[in-house]
Amino acid sequence: MKARTLYHDLLDHDGPAADDIDRWLGQAAAADYRARLRTAAVHGSAWWGDQEHHGPALVEELYALGRVADVLLLDPRPDDYLRAFTALGMTPFDGLVPFDPFLHEIVDVEQAADPQAPIEVLEVRRPGLMLGELLFNRARVRIRAGAAHAERGVADRFPLYWTFRRADRPVHDLSHGWGSNSQWSTDFRLDYRTPGGDHLNVAEDGSVDGRPDLGHYQELAPEEQLLTPAERRELLRNRCLLRTPQAAAELAASPGWEDELFPYAWRLPAGES
Repeated sequence: MKARTLYHDLLDHDGPAADDIDRWLGQAAAADYRARLRTAAVHGSAWWGDQEHHGPALVEELYALGRVADVLLLDPRPDDYLRAFTALGMTPFDGLVPFDPFLHEIVDVEQAADPQAPIEVLEVRRPGLMLGELLFNRARVRIRAGAAHAERGVADRFPLYWTFRRADRPVHDLSHGWGSNSQWSTDFRLDYRTPGGDHLNVAEDGSVDGRPDLGHYQELAPEEQLLTPAERRELLRNRCLLRTPQAAAELAASPGWEDELFPYAWRLPAGES
């Protein structure tokens, strides 16, 4: 019972998405799929590293579900999206609260006249979803902000990492460029909101500041070294940059430098959230 089957059905069939969703949900109920997903709902269990109980396979299954969500959210009406994922035990949220990069994906920026104006959520374009403490999908929002906080043309157009598909902006995903089977071994990014604070990208063990003491593969790439520590944290929290980086001139000397960024293993230092 795999979400990739539903993903392919949604792409391949000409009929209503609801038919494919209902068929797949019926199979999922028979396979107790919802109970399997509940394993991922709590941060404290560190389930993702449990080889005996197939934790890594569940991380990949969540990734496949994320791909299903991407397809369903191409429809201007989120009805099928909400119906499918609430049936799997997820809780929707509309995101109409003060801007929070944990909860919000910026899709459009209205530039405020005052550069220091804080980010304000104006409209929720698509609802988000939580699976217990686990963030499954951020709410997609239109914002107003001063350029010191979020720039139009950057916050809403810079490549979005940990993302397979969007209709209106570049994306960057670990599955891109892999074959039809290999791409489904991609891990879902695990972000948790708990009473003790937020925990970002918990299944990884790299550092947002690099770890040159651990050898070449843990060092920051040259393009990443040109980003300030604050910019790297901005990218990790928002999955994109919100403003033109300070080293824009130096980065411009490397066309396509955005593709050289590899934030997928980044974690925040202990004590940061």
